Amino acid sequence: MNSLQRVQALIGNQSVDHLPVQPILMMYAARHAGMSYRDYVLDGSRLAEAQLRTAGDYGIDCVQTISDPARELTDIAGDGSIDWTDSGPVINEARAALRDKATLATLEVPDPDGGGRMNDRLEAIRILRDAGRGEISIVGWIEGPLALGAELRGLSRVLEDFYDDPAFIIDLLDFTSRVGSAFWEPQVQAGADTIGMSDAAASLISPAMYERFVFPVQARVLGSIKAKRPDVVVRLHMCGRITHLLPQVALLPVDVFELDFPVDLVLARQQLGPDRVILGNVSTVGVMLSGTPDEVYAAAAVCHAACGDRHIVGTGCEVSPNTPPENLHALVAYARDHAPKSGSHR
Repeated sequence: MNSLQRVQALIGNQSVDHLPVQPILMMYAARHAGMSYRDYVLDGSRLAEAQLRTAGDYGIDCVQTISDPARELTDIAGDGSIDWTDSGPVINEARAALRDKATLATLEVPDPDGGGRMNDRLEAIRILRDAGRGEISIVGWIEGPLALGAELRGLSRVLEDFYDDPAFIIDLLDFTSRVGSAFWEPQVQAGADTIGMSDAAASLISPAMYERFVFPVQARVLGSIKAKRPDVVVRLHMCGRITHLLPQVALLPVDVFELDFPVDLVLARQQLGPDRVILGNVSTVGVMLSGTPDEVYAAAAVCHAACGDRHIVGTGCEVSPNTPPENLHALVAYARDHAPKSGSHR
């Protein structure tokens, strides 16, 4: 069973030979392939090269095109709010594109095929598609509505806007959700079988604010994927502690919930129900970066026990580039050693 079949079978509640393993690998992949992270994020062919090499060398069950928080931002508003470093783009909130809220009315949803950084992701997906020949799962990504809003406006400002100018928040999230809706389908057409949405900023707001402002636009974007392409796997990543949001998050049309290590997995399984797939949540710092291979293996077992059969082995968030290779091998080894049914050892 190849990696694409393995993921699709687990989503469809069918038997798989062993648990899939899908940690987020970005800087780690670039370092493993011997390239700078700046080159990785700016050149889709380099990104594809690094992902294929890392997946092949470690036995990872997907390749991922997530890279940085400025891809859509750059095509929307240029790079005037971005500081380019050897570690990739850093958003400078002092120069945020929407320092002046009135600028929102002048912004347009960019064309993913327009030759910008969104198009670069499409090129990466095409390379991965041609190289994988249907044997490996390809994960495309879009920025979540609040995450993109925070990148355009600045995180501190956008959090204040929830209280000071809720009408602006509604307009902002309407715009950013339209960007996401315009970007996912070209990625599927290019060859992605999975679309991940990352909306980390949502972990910083209350359940009431989430339900009123963010949940409806997340549901709109994710629902459009399931309505148009029910065969596409939808994957949601929201960094941080989102335990307080789980009752509402459970209502989203999501196939794979990627949960960060601060989230209580036992409670998450109760809130999400028995049939949803949970990915994670091995700690990227306390275990992957600082632990031993035995501790990584044991942490993966704890997550598996909490999640049950519908589980993808992975980390809570991005694997640090300084993570010892033997620890990543240990994470993969746990997945290879275990079939989904009741955590049974193969």
